[in-house]
Parts: sequence; structure tokens; C-alpha cells
Amino acid sequence: MDTHFTYTLADLGTAEFPGTPLAVIGHPIRHSVSPAMHNAAIARLRGRDSRFNDWAYYRFDIAPEDFAEAVPLFYKSNFLGLNLTIPHKVQAMDLIYGVSPDAERMGAVNTLVWGEHGYDGFNTDGYGLKKALIAELDAPLKGATVLLLGSGGAARAAAVQCMLEGCAKLYVGNRSVERLEQLMAVVRAMPGGARAEAFALAEPPADLPERGILVNATSLGLKESDPTPFDVNRLPMGWVVYDMIYNPEATRLLQEARARGLAAANGLSMLVHQGVRSLEIWSHAEVDAHTMMRAACHALDLPPRY
Repeated sequence: MDTHFTYTLADLGTAEFPGTPLAVIGHPIRHSVSPAMHNAAIARLRGRDSRFNDWAYYRFDIAPEDFAEAVPLFYKSNFLGLNLTIPHKVQAMDLIYGVSPDAERMGAVNTLVWGEHGYDGFNTDGYGLKKALIAELDAPLKGATVLLLGSGGAARAAAVQCMLEGCAKLYVGNRSVERLEQLMAVVRAMPGGARAEAFALAEPPADLPERGILVNATSLGLKESDPTPFDVNRLPMGWVVYDMIYNPEATRLLQEARARGLAAANGLSMLVHQGVRSLEIWSHAEVDAHTMMRAACHALDLPPRY
């Protein structure tokens, strides 16, 4: 089967996916670089272990209204693993057999693993953020002050990961007060939840420490006309800025942060590291992040990052 092709629900009933198939599912999905990343990493695994000889990673465009029908078809077709992206991460929670504790807190899954009774769900987004911050900005979450923008699925995964890693303080800001309170309820229920504090985007916290991490988990920046989600002039010079958006390569937030002299990075490294963790869960083998990053950069026509 062609791993460059974008398949649909109809293909699950008519096409054969031999060997050990894996897939990413989303809507839309045509521009996803996940197949390039994963197939490059699988090729490297194949070079040292013959059990990966028949592994292949595909791409499926499945509309939200078809997702509940598609999941059992993937299971019946013996897809060992599935990656889920927008808009399926939350809906999948009601369609799978088991959920990891971290994913339960995050309220979403992005990685499914074939099991005897059905798919089990995991969320590797928080792990991806943790690894990306260290790789790109030398900024571990443990002991850090984090200013998180957004309250959607990506922000929820980031907030949970911040608490799991033992950040010193977590500030979360969002335009919608209702969604913000839903996220804060999850965080405050975790050990150390008292370290988390909500704020209105128009009124960011004052007296920030000299060092910290700003993470944008909103969609502001996807369009060139979008306003910046935060005024970086409010940040002390020891702060770093991470934007989960990776296309465009440099959002207005990143441009303004760099112009001020702050270290900043986009979300491509998070995409890579969450993918690394997914493949490690499926393969029970060590996966090379450099191979995935090179493949992602090549697919996006970008110079190699690391």
C-alpha cells in the first residue's frame, strides 16, 4: 500500500493493509507530516530488527461523524496503533477500552494501541512538550514558572504535564472563562494543584520571576492576520517562549519574542517528540528523534533543526 496516499473510511472496507499497519487519523489530514516522520523512524528500526520489516504508517481522513464507525474497522483490520489529531482526540475517549491515568486527566487521547479487548488510549502531547522545551530551549518544566496560554486540548495536556513534572508555579490564561475554569478544576485536583492560578489574558500576572517559560497553546498565530496572544514586553529577559504552532514557521509571537532578544521555538519539536513516544509505545523499542526531525523538516521543506 502507498504510505503517501490519503485514505478514507471507504478504504477500510475495500483495501488490504498487510503486515503491521499504523495510521494517523484526522480531518483534514492531507498535509500531515506524521507519515514521513514515522516511516523514516520505522526504516531505521528495520535496519536493526527484522520484526519491523512489515511495519508501515498510513494517513486517513475521517470526518467526525464517521469516527465512531471507523474505530472498530481499524481494530478489525489489525491496525496496531493509531495517532489521533484534530478533531478526534476527545471523541475517542468514549470509543476505546482503556485509558492511561495521564490521558484521563487530560481528557483526550492521541495514541491508541491494539489490545485484546479493544484499543487502549494514551496521550503523548505533554511528553512531547516536555522533551521539546529541553531540546530547543534548555528549559525543563521541573521547578519552572510557566505561563500557559489557552484552555483547549493542547493546553490541558500541557497543564497536566506541568503539574506532573513539578513546576514551581503555573499561570493559565484564556479568553473563555468557562473553559478556563474547566481546565483549572482538573489541575487543582492534582497533587500540588495549589501552585496553579488562572488569569485573564488582558491582565497577566505581575511580578513575574526573572526566569520562566511562556507556552502558547492557542490557535492565535495560524493566520497572518491574527493578533499576538501575549505582549512579550511584559516578560523579564530571562524568559523563553514556546509556540505550539509550527506552520507558519514563525508566528507573530515568535517574531516579537526574538526581536526582543528572548529565546523562542515553534511547535515542530513537540510534534516530533510526541511522535517518538507514540512509536516507542507501539514498538517497545528506542526511537531516534533526530531521524523523525529530519524527515519532518524535509516534508515541510525546512532546513534541518537537529
